[in-house]
Amino acid sequence: MRHENIEVNSGLMIALIMVVISIGGLVEIVPLFYINETVEKVDGVRPYTPLELRGRDIYQREGCYLCHSQMVRPFRDEWLRYGHYSLAAESKYDHPFQWGSKRTGPDLARVGGKYSNQWHVQHLLKPTSVVPESIMPNYPWLLNNDLDYSDIADRMTALRRTGVPYSLTQAEYDANVKTFGKTVADQLDISQAQDNLLKQARTFNYDGLPNRVTEMEALVAYLQVLGTMVDFSKYDEGYFAEFR
Repeated sequence: MRHENIEVNSGLMIALIMVVISIGGLVEIVPLFYINETVEKVDGVRPYTPLELRGRDIYQREGCYLCHSQMVRPFRDEWLRYGHYSLAAESKYDHPFQWGSKRTGPDLARVGGKYSNQWHVQHLLKPTSVVPESIMPNYPWLLNNDLDYSDIADRMTALRRTGVPYSLTQAEYDANVKTFGKTVADQLDISQAQDNLLKQARTFNYDGLPNRVTEMEALVAYLQVLGTMVDFSKYDEGYFAEFR
């Protein structure tokens, strides 16, 4: 009789379902906060520089994540094609993460350094010019549009509130120097965000246009850093030995 009362009362049924789901979730999630090995410690992972961060924003704006995942699964066919399987720590500063679940195009978790800046520019302008069988659309406006970086400090400040260690105070800067080294810590200083963005763009000239900073420049800077932060040779031997 009690069971029937629950079944005919949709509000009560929903409330009880939420209670059960909450209890189950807590049982699975809470213990992870007390296990030191939950997220492995990986050297080299750092927050994105201002230019890379704007590139990531453009990557999301253009919907690149709809066709490209950024998570190499721990299977032989995956690592043979893309490289080392993705580590949880690689996404620790991604909000939101770009793991994805659909691959109309290849996974991009290890694309950094695989191609030249010029290749990326041409590929984004007209994909079929470098990959004839590609069904990816053209993105010519990326090279035409100057990059808007006027609010880059605000974007970094917002991410700082989620736990990304961009620095606003001297104490935070000093902590970043200790964790990442001075060169990286300087890039994470919010007060110098615009200067750092322009310096990286002028130094590497990702888009081939030395007198402009375009949206193309930011997106290529982001693509070129993917998968390059970690020395995966430290993690290969034990895991992949069984496949060799």
